Amino acid sequence: MLAQLTTFALQGIDAIRVEVEVDVAGGLPKTVIVGLPDLTVRESVHRIERALENLEYVRPTGRTIVNLAPADLRKDAGAFDLPIAIGMLVSTNQIRISGLDRWAIVGELALDGSLRPIKGALSMALAAKSLGITHLLLPLENAREAAVVQELAVYGSGTLREAVGLLTGQLDREPTPCDLENLETHLNCYDIDFSDVRGQEFAKRAMVVAAAGGHNILMIGPPGSGKTMLARRFPTILPPLTPSESLETTRVYSAVGRLPPGEPMLRTRPYRSPHHTISDAGMVGGGAIPSPGEISLAHHGILFLDELPEFQRRSLEVLRQPLEEGQVTISRAYGAICYPAKLMLIASMNPCPCGFLGDAKHVCKCSPPQIERYMGKLSGPLLDRIDLHIEVPAVPFDKLAAEQEGTSSATMRDQVQRAREIQHQRFGDSMTLNARMSTRQLRRFALLDEECRSLLEDAMEAFGLSARAHDRILRMARTIADLDASESIAPEHISEAIGYRCLDRRLWAKV
Repeated sequence: MLAQLTTFALQGIDAIRVEVEVDVAGGLPKTVIVGLPDLTVRESVHRIERALENLEYVRPTGRTIVNLAPADLRKDAGAFDLPIAIGMLVSTNQIRISGLDRWAIVGELALDGSLRPIKGALSMALAAKSLGITHLLLPLENAREAAVVQELAVYGSGTLREAVGLLTGQLDREPTPCDLENLETHLNCYDIDFSDVRGQEFAKRAMVVAAAGGHNILMIGPPGSGKTMLARRFPTILPPLTPSESLETTRVYSAVGRLPPGEPMLRTRPYRSPHHTISDAGMVGGGAIPSPGEISLAHHGILFLDELPEFQRRSLEVLRQPLEEGQVTISRAYGAICYPAKLMLIASMNPCPCGFLGDAKHVCKCSPPQIERYMGKLSGPLLDRIDLHIEVPAVPFDKLAAEQEGTSSATMRDQVQRAREIQHQRFGDSMTLNARMSTRQLRRFALLDEECRSLLEDAMEAFGLSARAHDRILRMARTIADLDASESIAPEHISEAIGYRCLDRRLWAKV
């Protein structure tokens, strides 16, 4: 008897429909899986047969063919165990299931018949809904995550026997509920605040501009000036994740099995801070079986690169395309996988190897060739993709010892929120910010008068800025105008934006 079931394979963060066909016929007892399975899927035969025996089911006694269609799609996970086991039971007439075509079934089996959690449950639930499937059966640990998808009946099971009971109707249970209201982001979840930072009001202003428009930022200053402290507090001034942003980000973390325990969806913006020894594959993703890298794990969040010149040059150069396009494509012989990477890059560095170039109280011990090699680790094309370059000087004692607290995260967040609301009204899309404006949008929403145009032209010639830097200055000026609730870009907005772009040229000139 032929049994046909629907399951899913994960490709990147997308779930692809897979039809499982199980046919048991006469012949010597042997199970063969066809349809481009990898070693993990081929080994599932032993897990499935042992689980059936341990739960006192009868394993197929004839020749069993398991076909996973489409045949040209590589299958490389253990999530096929449960549908194959159910197919074996149906094809040997041990169970009868009415309306099996309404179900999608995924899950990995242990030898005792229990179900282990899988990766990508949220993407599979979304795919099931889009295909018109009304019921989804999966491991109990993944039920709350999948139940986030509305208009889909999600059932979690702890064992194969329990799954059989749910499918046959012998076990009557309501679908897994999910209270979306309890999944809202809480802004008071941070125990750090920008008020902890003494001084550095200029840097805080730059942080507000970056957060308001979604711009990348590079901080340059001596050791101990507060660069890392500022970066770690950056998430506290960002608005909460919107439902669509939360869904996208959760899909990435679900695909790699990194969702926090007990959390069906991410509620705070990701903050990733990889070590400088990270490889290029670790940064953008890759591997024999491609997996998302740090830039995708920072999707709709922050990627902080501390001591930027210490990173391998190759690991930095691979950031160019993702920073520009908001996604990264990994190509393999069997196809290409696209991962989202709409992130905000925050980077920090010293002005020289010893860290004290230009410091009034310390003598720089670096020779010009050392400084040149140090600065040469960062290419011009990469720096062009970082909107703001700011100096973070050492904080004097009187400001460190001041009793008055600095500007708080709440105050800065209010400014950011107001500016983003203006952008949402402008673009009609809550996920489009000034930093992501297309060229056409830039020409429409960042118009300059003669004075502003002359000011920008002088800066372009004086600092030798590129066409990309020109557009990024316009985007920053638009953000600064939004912070001032100004419909048009004024000369002071252009001046401030230019001030954020020229720092790298001044430092390079000193070398």
